[in-house]
Amino acid sequence: MDRAKTDLWDRLSKTKKSILLYGMGNGAEKLLSVLQKRNIPVSGIFSSEGFGRGKCFCGIPVESLEALTGRYGKENLLILVAFGSPLPELFSRMEELEREYELYLPDLPVFGDVLFDKAFYNEHLTEMEKARELFCDERSKDLFDALVAYKLSGELSYLKEATSDPCDDLLELVLTDELSQACDVGAYDGDTAKVLCDLKKSKAPLTLYAVEPDPKNFSKLETYAKSETRAKIVPIRACAWDRREELAFDGSHNRNASVLSARSSVLFGRPPKVLPVQAERLDDLLGEARLDYIKYDVEGAEKEAITGSERLIKRSFPTLAVSLYHRSEDLFFLPLFLKEKFPEYDSFYLRRKKGFPAWDITLYAKKSKTD
Repeated sequence: MDRAKTDLWDRLSKTKKSILLYGMGNGAEKLLSVLQKRNIPVSGIFSSEGFGRGKCFCGIPVESLEALTGRYGKENLLILVAFGSPLPELFSRMEELEREYELYLPDLPVFGDVLFDKAFYNEHLTEMEKARELFCDERSKDLFDALVAYKLSGELSYLKEATSDPCDDLLELVLTDELSQACDVGAYDGDTAKVLCDLKKSKAPLTLYAVEPDPKNFSKLETYAKSETRAKIVPIRACAWDRREELAFDGSHNRNASVLSARSSVLFGRPPKVLPVQAERLDDLLGEARLDYIKYDVEGAEKEAITGSERLIKRSFPTLAVSLYHRSEDLFFLPLFLKEKFPEYDSFYLRRKKGFPAWDITLYAKKSKTD
């Protein structure tokens, strides 16, 4: 973590260059809000392949990069990327732009409004050091260091480090052939369940409980479950939580559908499609099940979902896969939270799928087998 020295927001407040935003949508709206609060001006917005060109986004005209370069000069421009993607061709596009322009990819939380800036880093340095020490391989520690450095600096180079193939991670750390009962919390349309079935070469039966609150996603999940013959998929429409209650839900019908309270305040002016959803403890939903594996990807509600799984986890100490990228504090808070709540877990690994910004970060927690 000794590389974590440069703070992007300090750099932006001091630059003499004209700042351009690349991209539109929620990410750009959040980024503009942060820049405005810090009195950092934006000189223009551009997008890929002419999308939105000739229109305005948040009162700023959307132009081509060529036109903006002609106006200001390439040497006088600083580009901030305001969207994300796992696509290799778009990552290559970022590398290409970085060779020609000063370019950064600001780290903004998917949920909540707390930025991972220099003040945040200094406030939580001790916790980050404790979390880093939990990881049991150098690969995880190197990735942790790179992610901290990226979150502070916004530099693309750190996102090239220590990435891996999610399928390789499952084979290495989850041992898919040994699974008998598993639970996918935040199952979306069954995409993770399908990957597990694809990787599992053993003929031993697998039951997979798939928990998904969004009605449209759940409908797709049910359709998939009926078609899957390699495992018994049990769809459960609920929001995994730490108590039983009805919650207001932002039913955006995509991977970011979430509990409404997790929504960024920047988006409060944009009316969500509010749906009621039943929140449940996983302990109550699955009763006496003995699980080998639980995946938590619940859009910022990981702590609540894990808390509501306490009996299940303590019954058989399954391998856990927990998303660590929805909130700025997730990278260190959730590993420390897990270790404090379940000290029996003694092997922690950090992995990340290649893409930008620092999404798809997964913590794997395992308990050593004893006779």
